[in-house]
Amino acid sequence: MINQPIIAVDVENAEKAAALLEKLPKEPLFLKVGMELFYQAGPSFVRELKKQGHRIFLDLKLHDIPHTVEKAALQIAALEVDLFTVHAAGGQAMIEAAVRGAEKGTREGAAPPVCLTVTQLTSTTEQMMQKELLIGGSLAEAVRHFSGLAARAGAGGVICSAWEAAAVREEQASGFMAVTPGIRLKGEDAGDQKRVADPALAKEMGSSAIVVGRSITGAADPSAAYHTIEKAWRNA
Repeated sequence: MINQPIIAVDVENAEKAAALLEKLPKEPLFLKVGMELFYQAGPSFVRELKKQGHRIFLDLKLHDIPHTVEKAALQIAALEVDLFTVHAAGGQAMIEAAVRGAEKGTREGAAPPVCLTVTQLTSTTEQMMQKELLIGGSLAEAVRHFSGLAARAGAGGVICSAWEAAAVREEQASGFMAVTPGIRLKGEDAGDQKRVADPALAKEMGSSAIVVGRSITGAADPSAAYHTIEKAWRNA
């Protein structure tokens, strides 16, 4: 269980990220750096965030042949991030390669970053999955299948919506994580997310950690919003 909300720093450059951090609590945070920010700010910005004492979830969603993913995971581990992602749809051999690369890239004496596998995006509906991706069965069944694949490959957990978290936690070992984006406060607009939940409901449904973006970063007072969500998550 990760007690802090993971803040999705989904901004377009390092300057805007730094400006956002100025509005957040002056304490060690858990920050998600995704593709938009990483492709502009690069590894040096991640290293700077680590120097500031923050934990980092590097969310690049690797999906390629096993050899390429292994080499990429090695480089990610060298940044000393805490979590990183690959797509479960890449298959067991690819996930195994990611885990192996992360272990190789970790400095001696340190713990490798936890590999999380993306099951189905929170913007995906069951109808879309079946008609566009040609994946039969229910969305919940697809997430359970991918979580089993991830566990067998040695990953530390999955990315799923809060609505599938309970099934993941029930079927996998106690340390296997269900990290859930798509978190909104009650009454907030879901935006392009389809499977959303508030922090308390996410914990009730078995989430190991929550990833929160716009509810914090788009708030008039991001620091106050962070503390509201943190309290709701911790006290649920």
